[in-house]
Amino acid sequence: MNCNNIYFVSGIDTDAGKSYCTAWLANQWAAQGHTVITQKLIQTGNTGHSEDIDLHRRIMGTGLLPEDREGLTMPEIYSYPCSPHLAARIDRRPIDFDRIDRATRTLAGRYGRVLVEGAGGLMVPLTDDLLTIDYLQQRGYPLVFVTSGKLGSINHTLLSLEAIRHRNIPLHTVLYNLYPPVEDTTILDDTRDYIRRHLARHFPETRFLEVPVMPTSHA
Repeated sequence: MNCNNIYFVSGIDTDAGKSYCTAWLANQWAAQGHTVITQKLIQTGNTGHSEDIDLHRRIMGTGLLPEDREGLTMPEIYSYPCSPHLAARIDRRPIDFDRIDRATRTLAGRYGRVLVEGAGGLMVPLTDDLLTIDYLQQRGYPLVFVTSGKLGSINHTLLSLEAIRHRNIPLHTVLYNLYPPVEDTTILDDTRDYIRRHLARHFPETRFLEVPVMPTSHA
């Protein structure tokens, strides 16, 4: 499946703020006149509902959408808060990728743009034999990548960018998450400048956007 209006959101790690940034970008695109919906690829640590989708809707200010109630935006939910491969094993229910693909295609048919938020970083295993980056490469989705100015972000970002380049994954946008706010911005400012210079050299077509702290922000 390769729909040109589906974008995959990943990040440097579990705490990069992907859910917050996914909703922020959805708002930005909606303000530009696009119809936008978000989807959680696989939700872990929940039962029956996706807390990440709840956060998206709060930040987007939409409340739950009909597609949320249909289960299209949260097609696979597992109870234990861990990587999908382990969560599926604990719940004794394999991930139904066909169901996920059908849901994503349906959303892509109803909306101008779909943002699919992954779990953790690019190397998180979805199954014992399938990494998130494998799934992304197979589907051909453009990537929206979330990073931040916390200590260690340069290393995690550059490692991820090496993998992205090696797999020939289209890097659409890098989101630089400013949440949570910090008083000393020395590392944050330097990391921002370093990543921007690296992108300009190696990914000149990629957009770089700063994601500001909003009053309703939750990373």
